[in-house]
Amino acid sequence: MSNGRLKSLTGMLARHGILVAFALFMIGFTIANQRFLGLDNVLGVIRSSAILGVMALGVTFVVVSGNLDLSVGSMMSFSTIVVLDLHDKLGPSLAIPAMFALTMALGAFIGFLVGYLKLNSLIVTLGMLSAIHGLTLTYSGGKNMDIADKSGTWFSVFGQGSVFGIPVPVLIFGLLALFLTMLLAKTPFGRKVYAVGGNGTAATFSGIPRARVVFMTYIISSFCVATAGLLQASRSLGSQNTVGQGLELDVLAAVILGGASLLGGSGTVFKTVIGVLILGFIQNGLLLVGLQFYVQYVVTWVIIILAVWLDIAAKRGRLLSPIA
Repeated sequence: MSNGRLKSLTGMLARHGILVAFALFMIGFTIANQRFLGLDNVLGVIRSSAILGVMALGVTFVVVSGNLDLSVGSMMSFSTIVVLDLHDKLGPSLAIPAMFALTMALGAFIGFLVGYLKLNSLIVTLGMLSAIHGLTLTYSGGKNMDIADKSGTWFSVFGQGSVFGIPVPVLIFGLLALFLTMLLAKTPFGRKVYAVGGNGTAATFSGIPRARVVFMTYIISSFCVATAGLLQASRSLGSQNTVGQGLELDVLAAVILGGASLLGGSGTVFKTVIGVLILGFIQNGLLLVGLQFYVQYVVTWVIIILAVWLDIAAKRGRLLSPIA
């Protein structure tokens, strides 16, 4: 093979390698189990991916702005426990907005530290991961939460209901994805997010309020986490206080799989949805072929490494470093 064709092939793999790998996975899983592409299984995967997907939508804004949010798993545990606890104390009509307010207050605090104080987002959100987990355990007294009257509440509609045969979690995921796609791609705020992530210094000199933009990305992320907590609580009507533990890794994997760069300045909400579905179908396929659920953790790690490698390779136009 000539050097020109080899360079073209490696460049194509750098840009679309993860989609090629996904296609190979899909073909392999379909051959291994004919139920993989069945309608019931496909709808089941989309429904089970909705909660993770809602969280990934918000994190997309954070990553595009050039930052990270590793606190979303613990924050989802917090929102789930809070809304379940307040459901019996205040009723669902007051519990839901109260939970959103408390969760978004945590997002505002993180946004203030990263945006206005200009602290490193990795360190801040890694610390908040532990802090929010401790807050959740303190709030719950270390106990799990359950709704007392599970059969007499309308609260279950968010996680268990359906409209014209479409599960409500899928509808919420789809509508939120559509709204946030328009916000990021078609509004001045979205352009500012890209500008801040692409070159924060240049954006500041251009008159873009960098601190405010970063602050708002964490507000959006916490809103999406609160929505995911609502869906989780409504689906089970009870929860462990560690329900979101470890989800930050899956969320980040989905965002990166969708093509968002960890260096900031690139990524779309639509591609994040694709990344969520890629992750969901791969994990589902592993179960259908008979592998144990804990194999997913290893596969998720491999996918993250592969996606980061391809992200860097796409920027330099080759799979290997020129100095390797």
